[in-house]
Amino acid sequence: MKAIVAAMGLTLALTGGGMAETGAVEKTVMNGETQVGYSVRGEGPLVVMIASTGRGAAEFGPLADRLAERGYKVALPEPRGIGQSTGRLEEVSFHDFGDDFAAVITEEGGDAIVAGHAYGQWIAKTIASDHPDLVRGLALVAGGAKSWPAELSDAITMINDPASSRAQRMEGLMLAFFTDEQTAEPWLEGWHQDVTQSQRAARKLTERDSYWAGGSAPILDLQAGSDPFRPEESRNEVRDELGADRVTVKVIEGASHALPAAKPVETADAIADWADTLPRR
Repeated sequence: MKAIVAAMGLTLALTGGGMAETGAVEKTVMNGETQVGYSVRGEGPLVVMIASTGRGAAEFGPLADRLAERGYKVALPEPRGIGQSTGRLEEVSFHDFGDDFAAVITEEGGDAIVAGHAYGQWIAKTIASDHPDLVRGLALVAGGAKSWPAELSDAITMINDPASSRAQRMEGLMLAFFTDEQTAEPWLEGWHQDVTQSQRAARKLTERDSYWAGGSAPILDLQAGSDPFRPEESRNEVRDELGADRVTVKVIEGASHALPAAKPVETADAIADWADTLPRR
């Protein structure tokens, strides 16, 4: 794996969701010429969280704090184009993004649970396919079904557009991501249009068969009960395709596609409960 490590340390405190303040350390690591910025908190087995389309990983703070309370070390790497993560955004594939995060896993000791939210599930699968020695489990968090209505993708495009009004963005968030406006409010901001465009282009440049199975790692298919990207009839889609002996399905009610933002504690506990059952290598 192509990882040349460089690191810097800066200690800061992050809080969220009314939970106790947990220290986090900001670091960087190099994947070839690409710099990956990430934060780390907690001690214990490693969990790496990968953000959804056009979003940064810093918003996983409350979820990461809870995982740290449960005895896990949590790394939150930023995608290229966000924070301290820099690198080419054009003519790249899922494999390039996966290598970025694999460099983080290597720097933090390997043997990781890799949890990808929404779009991030595909990158998590790619890491497990390309670097099976680094991954002991995959958590697919609010991963979409094999297909979904085009209006949901159109909503993401609109929300990313700086020309969209606040009312339009909120309408899109309520359609695709949230069940109530109060919880959706923070997501009116924090979108990176250039990152979204790069990530969508990367999907077109990646052969589906090169990542879809996610190697052979155990999988938690963690779904939101009101997710329009994952309707009830698709609940067992991943388990039916990849095998009941490999895939655990869990549904968290009262949330939509932005599951980690709406239910950070419940999401963290579901990941930790499942990860606690996996053997260490």
